[in-house]
Amino acid sequence: MPRINLLPWREEERRTRQREFGVAAGGAVIGGVAVTMLTMLVFSSMINAQDLRNERLDNEIDLLQEDIEAIDDLERRKEKLLARMDIIDRLQKSRPEVVHLFDEMVRQLPEGVYLTGMKQTGSRIEIRGIAQSSTRVSALMRQIVASEWLADPEVERVETTDIGSSRQADFVVYLKQARPGDDMEEL
Repeated sequence: MPRINLLPWREEERRTRQREFGVAAGGAVIGGVAVTMLTMLVFSSMINAQDLRNERLDNEIDLLQEDIEAIDDLERRKEKLLARMDIIDRLQKSRPEVVHLFDEMVRQLPEGVYLTGMKQTGSRIEIRGIAQSSTRVSALMRQIVASEWLADPEVERVETTDIGSSRQADFVVYLKQARPGDDMEEL
């Protein structure tokens, strides 16, 4: 039997396997690095895309915020205009009331009573005047109660003074201006 030495062949096979292992390990390392780099590149690209979307959303939110502020400003203007329109409407409705007030004052003023001043605050009216006697002031009060445009008379003061041989009464009366149409509107 011939003797064959298998050691060099085994040695050669071992070197080949080590080379192949080194190439495979290097390939695996390079492949792992490549996969890691590719994964990082993909995630970086996704993050950049999301950042761009977020930036666009932020810009749109800013534009919408400006629109909301403009709408709020318009709402405030609208409220102011509606308030002005309401005031104008009330003034338009109250225009004839002044005429009725003076007409009613002339009609209800008894003889011997003279007005020296008249002041209106809202619906409350202050009347100052001179009467020939305090009974004339009482007659004025009764006529105010009977009036449809005047109501709730209150006497603040009546002072009787002597002027020469005659007497006169200085008076201050408060009353309210009534609105006959308001009773119907409330029903």
